[in-house]
Amino acid sequence: MEITEKAPAKINLGLDVLGKRADGYHELDMIMTSVDLSDRITVRELENEQVIRLQSNSSFVPLNKKNHAYKAAMVMKKTFGIKKGVEIYIDKKTPVAAGLAGGSSDAAATLRALNQLWQLNLTTQELAKLGEQIGSDVPYCVYGQTARVTGRGEHVRPIDNPKKFWVILVKPSFGVSTPEIFRHVKMDKIQHPDIDALEDAVVNSDFDALLQNLGNALETVTLAKHPLISKIKERLLASGADGVLMSGSGPTVFALCQQEKKAQRICNSIKGFCDEVYLVRML
Repeated sequence: MEITEKAPAKINLGLDVLGKRADGYHELDMIMTSVDLSDRITVRELENEQVIRLQSNSSFVPLNKKNHAYKAAMVMKKTFGIKKGVEIYIDKKTPVAAGLAGGSSDAAATLRALNQLWQLNLTTQELAKLGEQIGSDVPYCVYGQTARVTGRGEHVRPIDNPKKFWVILVKPSFGVSTPEIFRHVKMDKIQHPDIDALEDAVVNSDFDALLQNLGNALETVTLAKHPLISKIKERLLASGADGVLMSGSGPTVFALCQQEKKAQRICNSIKGFCDEVYLVRML
């Protein structure tokens, strides 16, 4: 039997860093939402083997223990004493090291798929708890949609997002290491977005207020190392984007638009500037 699950990318409409925790992680406050750029994870049981076998259509995906999907399968096997092996195929569409939680979403989809394959009947909350062992973004990715995410990422509160906007994703040719960006965070220099106001704007479908409160406390840190991100933002705004922001630790920049035709025009105008450009919608 095979089970296939979608693994949607995410963007951060808001990301605030509140301070460093005793465990070495940073305390975060975020509004995250999923978009319809998705990997597909297919799992298949290996009856006579105990191995975890990874395959992918992408040469950028590590097919070893470093892969978050591998870690998800290992957590499930160890937690529930599963002796059978599993083959995991990752049909990769989301850029890697992009600030879009591609690997974390693959892990979340693997958890959901194995929950079905092995008939474990775990709740979303239980799967998210297992996801904490894999990576900070995995609990959110188990839930998906739109959520307020706090702690280091382990506290996920889904919020209503009645209106879905068009999103242009622009990924530069380089990747960014999230741990490296956090190592360079200086709490006395970062700008703190108003996450409460942003949540209200999302819930009330107030697009103007949403644009006013977009913010990412990591943006200045990443921009200092990669000035091309600033040029992408400027190009998107000059092309008519309603609002732009870097997602996560970068380097992907997203632009928001209410109208599809306008979003398509901006998407076409930026394609000559960057190779990886995607026109998607919020889920």
